[in-house]
Amino acid sequence: MKLIVVNDKMQENFFYFLSEEIGKNFHPDFKPELEPKEMLELGIFGGKYMNDCYNEFPDNWFENAVLSEHKKDSNLNFFKIDASMPLSHWKNKGWIYDDDPRGWFQWYCRYFMGRRLAR
Repeated sequence: MKLIVVNDKMQENFFYFLSEEIGKNFHPDFKPELEPKEMLELGIFGGKYMNDCYNEFPDNWFENAVLSEHKKDSNLNFFKIDASMPLSHWKNKGWIYDDDPRGWFQWYCRYFMGRRLAR
Protein backbone atom coordinates (compact mmCIF):
# COMPACT_ATOMS: atom_id res chain seq x y z
CA MET A 1 0.00 0.00 0.00
CA LYS A 2 1.13 3.51 -0.77
CA LEU A 3 0.19 6.49 1.39
CA ILE A 4 -0.98 9.66 -0.38
CA VAL A 5 -1.06 12.90 1.64
CA VAL A 6 -3.15 15.73 0.24
CA ASN A 7 -2.62 19.42 0.95
CA ASP A 8 -4.58 21.58 -1.47
CA LYS A 9 -7.22 24.32 -1.34
CA MET A 10 -9.99 21.92 -0.35
CA GLN A 11 -8.22 19.35 1.81
CA GLU A 12 -5.39 19.84 4.27
CA ASN A 13 -3.49 16.95 5.84
CA PHE A 14 -5.94 14.51 4.26
CA PHE A 15 -4.56 11.08 3.47
CA TYR A 16 -5.56 7.87 1.76
CA PHE A 17 -3.95 4.64 0.64
CA LEU A 18 -3.52 3.17 -2.81
CA SER A 19 -4.17 -0.56 -2.70
CA GLU A 20 -4.39 -1.34 -6.43
CA GLU A 21 -2.20 -0.65 -9.45
CA ILE A 22 -2.98 2.50 -11.38
CA GLY A 23 -5.73 1.90 -13.93
CA LYS A 24 -6.26 -1.73 -12.87
CA ASN A 25 -8.65 -3.93 -10.93
CA PHE A 26 -11.82 -1.88 -11.29
CA HIS A 27 -15.16 -3.24 -10.17
CA PRO A 28 -16.47 -5.45 -13.02
CA ASP A 29 -19.43 -3.12 -13.59
CA PHE A 30 -17.21 -0.02 -13.84
CA LYS A 31 -16.05 0.42 -17.44
CA PRO A 32 -15.01 4.03 -18.05
CA GLU A 33 -14.44 5.14 -21.63
CA LEU A 34 -11.78 7.75 -20.79
CA GLU A 35 -8.94 7.90 -18.31
CA PRO A 36 -8.56 11.01 -16.12
CA LYS A 37 -5.53 12.11 -18.17
CA GLU A 38 -7.63 12.00 -21.35
CA MET A 39 -10.43 13.95 -19.71
CA LEU A 40 -7.99 16.66 -18.60
CA GLU A 41 -6.65 16.83 -22.16
CA LEU A 42 -10.23 17.48 -23.36
CA GLY A 43 -10.57 20.50 -21.07
CA ILE A 44 -13.02 18.95 -18.62
CA PHE A 45 -14.82 21.57 -16.50
CA GLY A 46 -13.56 24.39 -18.71
CA GLY A 47 -9.98 23.76 -17.65
CA LYS A 48 -10.59 24.87 -14.07
CA TYR A 49 -10.50 21.72 -12.03
CA MET A 50 -7.74 20.32 -9.85
CA ASN A 51 -5.36 23.13 -10.81
CA ASP A 52 -3.95 22.91 -7.29
CA CYS A 53 -3.65 19.11 -7.22
CA TYR A 54 -0.50 18.58 -9.26
CA ASN A 55 1.33 16.93 -6.36
CA GLU A 56 -1.37 14.31 -5.84
CA PHE A 57 -1.50 12.88 -9.36
CA PRO A 58 1.06 11.79 -11.97
CA ASP A 59 2.92 14.56 -13.77
CA ASN A 60 1.99 13.10 -17.16
CA TRP A 61 -1.70 13.75 -16.46
CA PHE A 62 -0.95 17.46 -16.72
CA GLU A 63 1.55 17.48 -19.61
CA ASN A 64 -1.14 18.03 -22.28
CA ALA A 65 -4.00 19.03 -19.99
CA VAL A 66 -6.11 21.94 -21.16
CA LEU A 67 -6.21 24.17 -18.10
CA SER A 68 -7.27 27.71 -17.30
CA GLU A 69 -5.14 29.73 -14.91
CA HIS A 70 -7.85 32.12 -13.74
CA LYS A 71 -11.43 30.88 -14.17
CA LYS A 72 -13.50 28.30 -15.97
CA ASP A 73 -13.48 28.86 -19.73
CA SER A 74 -16.10 26.88 -21.66
CA ASN A 75 -14.16 27.47 -24.87
CA LEU A 76 -11.43 25.21 -23.50
CA ASN A 77 -13.90 22.35 -23.20
CA PHE A 78 -13.74 19.95 -26.16
CA PHE A 79 -17.44 20.57 -26.92
CA LYS A 80 -17.18 24.35 -26.29
CA ILE A 81 -20.11 24.30 -23.87
CA ASP A 82 -20.58 24.79 -20.14
CA ALA A 83 -21.78 21.36 -19.08
CA SER A 84 -21.14 21.67 -15.35
CA MET A 85 -23.09 22.84 -12.36
CA PRO A 86 -21.46 24.82 -9.55
CA LEU A 87 -20.14 22.83 -6.60
CA SER A 88 -22.82 24.43 -4.42
CA HIS A 89 -25.49 22.65 -6.49
CA TRP A 90 -23.81 19.29 -5.91
CA LYS A 91 -23.52 20.02 -2.18
CA ASN A 92 -27.20 21.00 -1.93
CA LYS A 93 -28.16 17.70 -3.57
CA GLY A 94 -26.06 15.75 -1.04
CA TRP A 95 -23.77 14.37 -3.75
CA ILE A 96 -20.50 15.55 -2.19
CA TYR A 97 -18.70 13.48 0.43
CA ASP A 98 -15.87 14.46 2.78
CA ASP A 99 -13.40 12.06 1.13
CA ASP A 100 -13.84 13.77 -2.25
CA PRO A 101 -14.98 17.38 -1.75
CA ARG A 102 -14.60 18.20 -5.46
CA GLY A 103 -17.08 15.54 -6.52
CA TRP A 104 -17.22 12.64 -8.94
CA PHE A 105 -14.14 13.47 -11.01
CA GLN A 106 -11.94 13.64 -7.93
CA TRP A 107 -13.37 10.29 -6.81
CA TYR A 108 -12.66 8.83 -10.25
CA CYS A 109 -9.07 10.13 -10.32
CA ARG A 110 -8.38 8.61 -6.94
CA TYR A 111 -10.11 5.35 -7.85
CA PHE A 112 -8.11 5.20 -11.08
CA MET A 113 -4.91 5.76 -9.06
CA GLY A 114 -5.75 2.69 -6.94
CA ARG A 115 -7.71 3.97 -3.95
CA ARG A 116 -10.49 1.69 -2.81
CA LEU A 117 -12.91 2.77 -0.10
CA ALA A 118 -14.49 0.23 2.22
CA ARG A 119 -18.12 1.24 2.64
